[in-house]
Amino acid sequence: MGYESYKLQREIVKLIPSLHAFSRTLTRNPTDADDLLQEGLLKALVNLHQFTPGTNLKAWMFTIVRNTFYTNYKKKRREVSSPLEDTGTVGIEPTQDWSLTMDEVNQAMQHLPGDQKQALMLVGSAGMSYEKAAEVCGCALGTIKSRVSRGRTRLRELLVLEAREGLL
Repeated sequence: MGYESYKLQREIVKLIPSLHAFSRTLTRNPTDADDLLQEGLLKALVNLHQFTPGTNLKAWMFTIVRNTFYTNYKKKRREVSSPLEDTGTVGIEPTQDWSLTMDEVNQAMQHLPGDQKQALMLVGSAGMSYEKAAEVCGCALGTIKSRVSRGRTRLRELLVLEAREGLL
């Protein structure tokens, strides 16, 4: 393993928290997000020789994870699920007030169109610039700005509706 490869691997490790948050947004399931992240990291490490030095590693990694998600999603749609398959999750909800707020935001995020949700996660949660997010999503800069703006507006509307329903 060369020094450059080692350096790239260390940079990839620094991106894991952002990639994990992005994976959770795409999959909506902690276990599936872990699997997606692991598969994306494996693909990146196996194909590290294809990374062009001097380009944006973060955008490259987010693109790998996103493309892996879409590939898996397409495969899953073709599969027939068994009625005996257990789809329930077991767990205890956290009791902290802040976790309830994050739960409300996460639920509201699930009602956003996929492109808006993805744009919000890249720019808001992952801290990417609009330019980098547009590169990851494969769209124009204006398109990503529009998606983020519409996503934020819709998210606010959904949270207000949820708050009103909670008061009724």
